[in-house]
Amino acid sequence: MISILIFFTALALLLTLLPLSRHPHWVIRGMDFPRLQFAIFIATLLVADFLFLNMQSALTWLLILIATLCLTWQLWWILPYTFLWPIEVKKASGSFENQISILTANVLTPNRNADLLIQMVREYNPDVLVTLESDQWWEDQLKVLEADMPYSVKCPLDNLYGMHIFSRLPLNDQEISYLVEEDVPSIHTTLTLRSGKTVRMHFLHPAPPSPTENPESAERDAELVIVARSVAESDLPVIVTGDLNDVAWSATTRLFRKISGLLDPRVGRGMYNTFHADFPFLRWPLDHLFHSQHFTLNLIKRLPSIGSDHFALLTRLTFFPMKGADQEGLDSDASDHDWAREIAEEQDVRKNDVPEPGESK
Repeated sequence: MISILIFFTALALLLTLLPLSRHPHWVIRGMDFPRLQFAIFIATLLVADFLFLNMQSALTWLLILIATLCLTWQLWWILPYTFLWPIEVKKASGSFENQISILTANVLTPNRNADLLIQMVREYNPDVLVTLESDQWWEDQLKVLEADMPYSVKCPLDNLYGMHIFSRLPLNDQEISYLVEEDVPSIHTTLTLRSGKTVRMHFLHPAPPSPTENPESAERDAELVIVARSVAESDLPVIVTGDLNDVAWSATTRLFRKISGLLDPRVGRGMYNTFHADFPFLRWPLDHLFHSQHFTLNLIKRLPSIGSDHFALLTRLTFFPMKGADQEGLDSDASDHDWAREIAEEQDVRKNDVPEPGESK
């Protein structure tokens, strides 16, 4: 038994140490995703140590110490996405005219359950619907929504990176960009609230690090970094949403938040794991919505399955800059900005590549 526990303790240590490297290889970056599962595994290992090992042995206490440190480190990353952490975004108050609700849905291109998504839109009545992985077939099916959502930006693709925006609220300055990879689009636009206030919107779906797509996370990280650097200088309220193919607690998503100054309404409320819809024990938060301090939160909710490998995410915000003025996210330092600059330079991209809808030139 002691040999088995030594092996699993060494494995726990390896799983904990690997993500400390900034190397972008998918194996290393993939270790960011299942931190909750790793924490459960290490907690179980600790229980086994106490049940099966000789508590008078120095080796036993060494194994317990290593497992405890590993568990503490894993929990440091994920605890902000539990009710044990203070909320980052205040509960909303304010008029309906200043509200915006966004439904973000990675539909999975071969999924043919468009009727479930259409039913969901009609039930929850979002102001904006964002679809990811939507091809021409999905565009054709979703045309029925245009009677109620007459404003749209459409980018149908059959490579798993198509994207569509449907909106009840006016969109202006729309632009489809390929910021890092020539076949991976993003959409940038302004949206006008019912009150007349203009909001700068960015919709993203960078490719993930994986053995079947990009062997490294460099392209994904570069897209996040240059958008973060761009919106950090915005004079407008900002919302960034989409499937970022990165978990909320990863070092690179934290870097995005530090550089952009945007807030995460999930902090202190929950993980809202949207992927994988088919495997309850292998889920993590891949679909995100970040916003500037101008907004407070009415609602954030993971919605039922539509047959995709992702659950949809519904977020409702209220523009209330006076109430949100003292909301604080993550602070950045010089090393964060140096790392962001290195990521962008490696892919030869820069913040000026990102459209700035609504900004005065």
